[in-house]
Amino acid sequence: MLMMNAPADRPTNLLEQVDSPEDLRKLDPEQLETLAAEIREKIISTVAETGGHLAPCLGVVELTIALHYVFDTPRDKLVWDVGHQAYAHKLLTGRRDRFHTLRQYQGISGFPKRSESEYDVVETGHSSTSISYGLGLATAKDLKKDDAKVIAIIGDGSMTAGLAFEGLNQAGDMDKNLIVILNDNEMSISPNVGALSSFLSKKLTGRTIRRMKEHVEERLKSLSSVGENILTVLRKSEESLKGFFTPGMLFEALKFEYIGPIRGHELEDLIETLQNVRDHSHGPVLVHVLTTKGKGYEPAETSPGDYHGVGPFDIATGKPRGKAAGASYTSVFGDTVCRLAEQDDRVTAITAAMPAGTGLVTFSRRFPDRFFDVGIAEQHAVTFAAGLAMEGIRPVVAVYSTFMQRALDQIIHDVCLPDLPVTLALDRAGVVGDDGPTHHGVFDLSFLRFIPNLTVMAPKDENELQHMLYTAVNHGHPVAVRYPRGTGEGVELDTSFRTLPIGQGELLREGGDLLLLPIGNRVYPALEAAEGLAKLGIEATVINPRFIKPLDNELIGTMAEQTGAVVTIEDNVKKGGFGSAVLQMLIELHINIPVRLLGYGNTFIEHATQQILWKNAGIDTAGIINGALEVLKQKQ
Repeated sequence: MLMMNAPADRPTNLLEQVDSPEDLRKLDPEQLETLAAEIREKIISTVAETGGHLAPCLGVVELTIALHYVFDTPRDKLVWDVGHQAYAHKLLTGRRDRFHTLRQYQGISGFPKRSESEYDVVETGHSSTSISYGLGLATAKDLKKDDAKVIAIIGDGSMTAGLAFEGLNQAGDMDKNLIVILNDNEMSISPNVGALSSFLSKKLTGRTIRRMKEHVEERLKSLSSVGENILTVLRKSEESLKGFFTPGMLFEALKFEYIGPIRGHELEDLIETLQNVRDHSHGPVLVHVLTTKGKGYEPAETSPGDYHGVGPFDIATGKPRGKAAGASYTSVFGDTVCRLAEQDDRVTAITAAMPAGTGLVTFSRRFPDRFFDVGIAEQHAVTFAAGLAMEGIRPVVAVYSTFMQRALDQIIHDVCLPDLPVTLALDRAGVVGDDGPTHHGVFDLSFLRFIPNLTVMAPKDENELQHMLYTAVNHGHPVAVRYPRGTGEGVELDTSFRTLPIGQGELLREGGDLLLLPIGNRVYPALEAAEGLAKLGIEATVINPRFIKPLDNELIGTMAEQTGAVVTIEDNVKKGGFGSAVLQMLIELHINIPVRLLGYGNTFIEHATQQILWKNAGIDTAGIINGALEVLKQKQ
């Protein structure tokens, strides 16, 4: 199923000769197509074993080669937006021999990483930052009289975020030498939405015009001098006509020189265009490049959304290998919101370019009038939901925990200050595994629990998740429900919903020696730890708090006093998190006993499987037992 376009008699192992972009520039131009084919083979074979971002990386192979071939990297700076398309970049910048460790524990990151390479300018896993980063770099170089180039590579999906246009607006006004490459493949993760996306999709017209232009030029050249004269006139008018038929009008209004659209898999076109931009452009320039997401691997080309981010898969069939059994929290969320919408026509669902990732595809099909994909615009999603709620609608905003960070002001100012009934569904809360520090959702308990009017919940399993969502939608005030990545506990789902009393925890086990307070996905490991402690003659009480805010002061306070020692366990940073809330509560209740907080320290967490990260943080079963034994020493 590999679809490679290189000549059949091509020489092999060109990639093995490239340890840096300097080596790349020694290759003859006609060798670059062969190199592109080898890079695709390497990416496909590696991601089939490690998992990763496949389709976006396959789509920019030629573009990556052309950028490093034309520009003097690392002196010239390549700023990758999001960064999940940087695998070819990694292969060309000295990491070929370690590429098999992609996204593996202590291996290379799936995103640009400054500590890995001088060619990785920024560490980025969130979208729409490259233009602002790039403008800052270009301005600094201007202040230092440094004439090196700065190139920001941004996908069309990222152009739906306001930050990208804030950067474009200032860049055009400052007239700095910034080059923006718009990688246009009509896809972010799911198909792009919005008026801007519709405008950019005029690239079809651009292709038509290009073909028409080439045909007209050929015909006029055949007409000798008369044809050449007509052609000269047409070329002079080309710039004025271009804006009416391509997205260039938008970018030129922002004072960018617009070039394109050009074919993103034609190395000759790319190199010639980039060389011209490098040598002859002054001020901000935007190069519009047309690419195919998943290029070179048929399943990914056919269904690019399904191959955006993948686990290990079989190359021949494209089917995943070793997929975990059982329902995921995401799928249970999606099914539950559909059931809620059946019962209550006020329920709507909102996502930020992630209908599949958040489990809302079925909802979007069943309730198209009540489903809203706002594009990569988390801030807008939250304030849009607030507007809906003002008119009696009950919106559910489904966003990954790490991306909800971008909308903190909107949560505070637009939802919680007016006390509106918006449900924030934070998927991928806690560590997410191999995507690493830009994607771990380990800060949400800390940045949500200080906000007035907001109730914060975390379910111990998938059955409790559905009841929490039902409770949240019917609460009449702002609620955040955070739940982890991956499969649930395999428990049976109740057929009907029930309301959970706000701020009331659940006593799961009683014991007189200490109190274990796990939140969310740490409840079952804590129960296992209690069983392990019992074998050591230690009896632990286990409470499922359910609510981070408000806490069940009565239940937790009573059991804390009775046991005389507490261990809190959370899949979140300790600073400002659940354990901090418990400490504050105990102080306010004048309960002075030993407390051990288990969670993540004040550092960014590297990529590894969830199991490794839980073990390293001491929040797996063994770690909880160790934490219990330590706090008991303090108690004695």
